[in-house]
Amino acid sequence: MVDWLSVRRAGILLHVTSLPSSRLDDDALRWIDFIASAGLSVWQVLPLVIPDANGSPYQSPSAFAMNPGLLPTNDAKVNGSEFEEYCAVEAAWLKDFALFEVLKRRFGDRAWVDWPDNFRHRDAASLRRVALDARSEMTRIQEQQYRLDRAWRRIRQHAQDRGVALFGDIPVFIAHDSADTWSQPEDFLLDDDGQPTHVTGVPPDYFSETGQRWGNPHYRWERMQQEDYAWWITRMARQFELFDLVRIDHFRGLVAVWMIEASCDTAIDGHWQETPGDALLGALRARFPDLPIVAEDLGIITEEVRALRRKYGFPGMSVLQFAFDHFDDNPHKPANITTDTVVYTGTHDNDTCAGWFEGLRPEEKGFVFDVLEVEPTEDIARLMIETAMHSRADLAVAPLQDFLGLGSEARMNTPGVPTGNWHWKFSWDMLDKGLAGRIHEMIADTGRLHGR
Repeated sequence: MVDWLSVRRAGILLHVTSLPSSRLDDDALRWIDFIASAGLSVWQVLPLVIPDANGSPYQSPSAFAMNPGLLPTNDAKVNGSEFEEYCAVEAAWLKDFALFEVLKRRFGDRAWVDWPDNFRHRDAASLRRVALDARSEMTRIQEQQYRLDRAWRRIRQHAQDRGVALFGDIPVFIAHDSADTWSQPEDFLLDDDGQPTHVTGVPPDYFSETGQRWGNPHYRWERMQQEDYAWWITRMARQFELFDLVRIDHFRGLVAVWMIEASCDTAIDGHWQETPGDALLGALRARFPDLPIVAEDLGIITEEVRALRRKYGFPGMSVLQFAFDHFDDNPHKPANITTDTVVYTGTHDNDTCAGWFEGLRPEEKGFVFDVLEVEPTEDIARLMIETAMHSRADLAVAPLQDFLGLGSEARMNTPGVPTGNWHWKFSWDMLDKGLAGRIHEMIADTGRLHGR
């Protein structure tokens, strides 16, 4: 297995839905060819799971199932023996997901807590009758997941052939209205009716003065410990089937979580509660010795979080857009970025560099150039990318939008704003003939070129 974080590399952030076709088809293969020709060696995507009604892949009805919207339009027929093998490998979640989808359709897409009691509480006889009656429908759902898996495996093989690592992403928490909570409610802090007693979020931070109330149920960690974290092991096994690297979003939640009473409308009133992340990661390390994980450690980070990340050798994150304050110990400042870091110009939750800079006051713009110790330039995106590439971080990543120098119109997501996100995509004519060469030169100059 290649250790993708053992040497200096450069990557690019682009979700699959931002491809011109938004699908796992030849566009994805062409995109990988562009990545390789530019000297980049890591492609980071957002979660491949089914998005919510607003398009967010961080609130999915399944922690395992892939988004059917990604299916190629010219997909080949299902191979019977391979499909059977896939069903056997993914048995821990696949049948429950298919049954959940069937029941969702039958009950008008209502949340599972609003289903009739016998289905909400998973009465065995009732479920057997539905599974028998809807056998063909369930098979089609399972075949769809197999076809998505097959399409991704084709992409992954092409990426391996071109020396490109695939970098995935998972949220720590699971959506309440999901196949996971319905099939295993005992693993979550739910009341007898299936409603969360406490929900997830974060206190006030850079993105929101009132904090963020995500609304996911919390895990019942003591139950998971009793089962040796079997659900988590299954979840991560699935991720390592798909990706070479996996980012755990809100890694801070493996040390402590922000507990908000479900009756509270905001995230201001809450409290931190410790979680057994060390025990969980120990169980994962025993099952996956390499454990190629990147820890999203942005926001309010304690020494305990940093210690856990370092204990398991996980890189953390720095975001250059957060570097421009008057605190010398700011970990996002270029001078403070260490090798065990993935540095970003911005993430999917940030504005583009051009859009961010445009929103600054004149004195703030001047301060950016002072911190970076450069003369003022109109090409702020290139400056930020060059700064990331020259940093000590083992992996430097920029969104395609920054490589293209695009403004706020190309922003992927604005946290706390429920609509209008996740829609941006590029067109092939946006990648001019000289772009790959310019990126390649920058990567070579900063010692991040590999296998070319």
